[in-house]
Amino acid sequence: MTPPVPPTGQAFAATDNNDHLVQSVNPDHPANLIPSLCAKFWKLGWVTGTGGGASIREDDLVYLAPSGVQKELMKPSDIYVLSMAAQAKSLDRRTRVYLRSPAQYKPSQCTPLFMAAFTKRGAGCCIHTHSHWAVLVTLILETQGAGNDREFQINNIEQIKGFGRGFEKSGNLGYHDTLRIPVIENTAHEEDLTEFLEEAMDKYPDTYAVLVRRHGVYVWGENVHKAKTQCESLDYLFQLAVEMKRLGLPWITEIEPVKPTRA
Repeated sequence: MTPPVPPTGQAFAATDNNDHLVQSVNPDHPANLIPSLCAKFWKLGWVTGTGGGASIREDDLVYLAPSGVQKELMKPSDIYVLSMAAQAKSLDRRTRVYLRSPAQYKPSQCTPLFMAAFTKRGAGCCIHTHSHWAVLVTLILETQGAGNDREFQINNIEQIKGFGRGFEKSGNLGYHDTLRIPVIENTAHEEDLTEFLEEAMDKYPDTYAVLVRRHGVYVWGENVHKAKTQCESLDYLFQLAVEMKRLGLPWITEIEPVKPTRA
């Protein structure tokens, strides 16, 4: 029997809720790792008031934090699971077929943005935070006027080394390199950000993050470890940038590389 087709914009969950997909004693299983990471992010102030979240991809399966849950109290049983192959066959990208859907929650509106990182960048993990440092950086850029507010740039800072050189490129950025993060405008509904995030990905093929003005940031990596370390590095740089601005220090500087005197 063919399953019913949900109305546009709604999600359809399989009759069998596939609880086995989120049951594991392995702490590194995505269903265990997402609650653990989100609890840490809550302590950092990144997912305050249920905002923000995380998603992990393992082959065809995508594990997602739900909407509206208090992130520090999240449990493995709260996790949604969907199939990338099934999603790719959907004629309406807003209609998602979940392999597992907890009854007490709603799917996250971040889902299509997480999926963009998985499909366009081959990411293994995507993190969305509402860090106030990220928001402040977008507000500082906003004061620079139209045309000068669409990109965050910083160079000659050690923590820049925490970022890869770009999609399918080897190695990390260096101390003297310039880190560039695009900024997109916020929308009333989060999933409406998707096309703008994808456009930013196309314009900045080497970026691992996109800032959303007055909202937060999306950060991804080829695995959980890289996504987490890049998110931490970026938040450090955002905080540093805000403090530098307060002190009247520029984010972009010309510094002559120091060469060792001994061969």
